[in-house]
Amino acid sequence: MENVDLLVIGAGMAGLTAGARAVRNGLSVMVVEIGTDVGGSARFAGYAWTAPSHDVMDQHNPWGDTVLKRALVDRFPEGVAWIRSLGVDVKDAQRVLSFGRGHQFDTHQYVDTCRRVIREGGGALLLETCAERLVVEDGAVTGAELRLADGARLRVSAGATLIATGGFQGDPQLRTAHVHPRAESMQLRSNPFSRGGGYRLATQVGAATGHDDAGFYGHLIPSGISFADPADFVDLSLYYSEHALLFNVRNDRFVDETLGDHLTAMALLEQPESRGLLLADARVFRDWVVGSYVEGAVAVDKFALASKRGGRVGLAEDLDELAYLPEEWGYRGDAVRDAVKLFNEDAAAGLEPVPGRQLDRLPLDEPPYYVIETVPAITFPFHGVRIDDRARVLRGDGEPLHGLLAAGSDTGGLWHRAYAGGIASALVFGLTAADTATITATATATAATAITATATATTATTATTATTATAAQTRASQATD
Repeated sequence: MENVDLLVIGAGMAGLTAGARAVRNGLSVMVVEIGTDVGGSARFAGYAWTAPSHDVMDQHNPWGDTVLKRALVDRFPEGVAWIRSLGVDVKDAQRVLSFGRGHQFDTHQYVDTCRRVIREGGGALLLETCAERLVVEDGAVTGAELRLADGARLRVSAGATLIATGGFQGDPQLRTAHVHPRAESMQLRSNPFSRGGGYRLATQVGAATGHDDAGFYGHLIPSGISFADPADFVDLSLYYSEHALLFNVRNDRFVDETLGDHLTAMALLEQPESRGLLLADARVFRDWVVGSYVEGAVAVDKFALASKRGGRVGLAEDLDELAYLPEEWGYRGDAVRDAVKLFNEDAAAGLEPVPGRQLDRLPLDEPPYYVIETVPAITFPFHGVRIDDRARVLRGDGEPLHGLLAAGSDTGGLWHRAYAGGIASALVFGLTAADTATITATATATAATAITATATATTATTATTATTATAAQTRASQATD
């Protein structure tokens, strides 16, 4: 049996942040990770960003949990300061997406630094270790039973246990149950170890969960191309869809593409066959396809890359050539051509297209035309374990499930059909979880000190009483003699 103040299950952005902060707070910490290395999906990221104000957050994430949204926006600056306090270089603030604000930083350096802080602070970090079940005593989570890399089992007693396994995007069955019936077939633009371990642990002991229709974070990618390595998660993501036109297999536009590629990915999943044609003209190609999605990011010619990797791509020298889309693709090229012509006519006349275009309303009238068939890929689901603003896991009645915390992509409620920064959320609520665990440990230590003091006083009182009684007996004996 091992005893620690904080047991962290999962060594990604949220778990390592919590572990490092807790060690800095003076707690005894154990971090366990099912994978062969730390970092999780954070190693594939490069920015920490979110909405810059409550008003912007409410505008772009209106159905998210209000308390969690407020906490994220208010505590984000402290999170950035924490990264800098570890000696990690953080760039100046910049715009991300059409509404966000955040910072580029080296996530590899950050997770490796957190690992070093944990170990140098006396914390334990166990890789290839699985948490098999949580231990519950008198209605509170008091630790977990682990299976170590060598197959041995270890029971850990903990003042607080943090679930931070990164979501369940790696489990097709959970995706089907809680994201969408066709979510099982989506490619995974994330680490493969986030398979719902934390979600199952928490729900098995009574944790409440969010809504099944909350959606997911992901991006559009070319159809028919498998990810070869983590670099593809960015290189094959078709962020420029925000300036292009997207048609479903019925040859119709069905969404305002300009609101965000991540939102369009959710919308496409729900369309027939979950695939569509993404069409850009020369302007969009020049300004967005071969440009950087955010300032400082490496620019990749995504059309050329999709073509090289064998995706369904086409180049039309003018609008009329769109009518000759390959029949086996399953679209009517003439219908797509006519839809683009109508869109351009409406845009030129200042008319609102259907669906609308809130941001980029320019026509796509500069040939040639670049076509890629696209499908959605998932990074993590928005459904997850419910928490409060102190990162405490909630029961079905809304009260905290004592002893259990959660942070990062295992949580639900913050995002609902919207998104404003997964790294930021993991950072903020990882720090929050560590601080909540510190409060718990401090209260426990204070209570233990009080009990010890009471016990010492009781012993002293008992000893004094015994001495007094002995003296009285001696005087009585002398009087008798």
